[in-house]
Amino acid sequence: MSFKSRGLFKPDSEEPLTLSRTKVDLFVQCPRCFYLDRRLGVSRPSLPGFSLNNAVDALLKKEFDLHRAAGSSHPLMKIYGIDAVPYRHPDLNEWRNSLSGGIGYFDKETNLFIRGGVDDVWVNKDGELHVVDYKSTAKNGKVSIEGEYQKGYKRQVEIYQWLFLQNGFKVSPIAYFVYCNGRTDREAFDGKLEFSVEVIPYAGTTSWIPGVLKEIKSCLLKEDPPPPAPTCEYCSYQKATKEIAID
Repeated sequence: MSFKSRGLFKPDSEEPLTLSRTKVDLFVQCPRCFYLDRRLGVSRPSLPGFSLNNAVDALLKKEFDLHRAAGSSHPLMKIYGIDAVPYRHPDLNEWRNSLSGGIGYFDKETNLFIRGGVDDVWVNKDGELHVVDYKSTAKNGKVSIEGEYQKGYKRQVEIYQWLFLQNGFKVSPIAYFVYCNGRTDREAFDGKLEFSVEVIPYAGTTSWIPGVLKEIKSCLLKEDPPPPAPTCEYCSYQKATKEIAID
């Protein structure tokens, strides 16, 4: 558990509060965890970094950037019948940098600045942008975005779509997940991990975001933490430890 003072919401401050798209998603998952994080500086326990996933992301970006420079479609686009090419824009590297930049938008009504780092952007023949997110896993069978955990994936690309729309871009509701699945059906490792790659379309909706931002601001203005989400494992664990007498 970590305690932070920087970047916290202060009710008496007129300065905008910056929220990453992960913090917006944290609120959707559990308002109490969000309040503890952004109002009181108490974060959820951290998880180890996904180094292999990051390596796959980096290599995919290099691969798609080759086609971006050439103005050509990636073979996966042709396989899946996607009439688009990787989008060329001078701010692309900034959009990709979730730590220091990303694409952002200041919402005047709530005084919140929302930002997020996108993996990739494609553009179709009508000039519409497609938000693209890279995912990697290792499981038997086909990958899918229909599980409970993948609801967060969907919210992720919808927030990106909303950010691009607020910045004046023409955005297609169709986002794409480039999903890499590590194969375990090989006879040996031989120093390399092979993946099967699928491109999964998803029709996103951004209509929920303005309402959630208002709820976030209302939550932050409260003097006491809101109740936990019924499905929050972190809050359930905290409650259980309080109920157990420990010598």
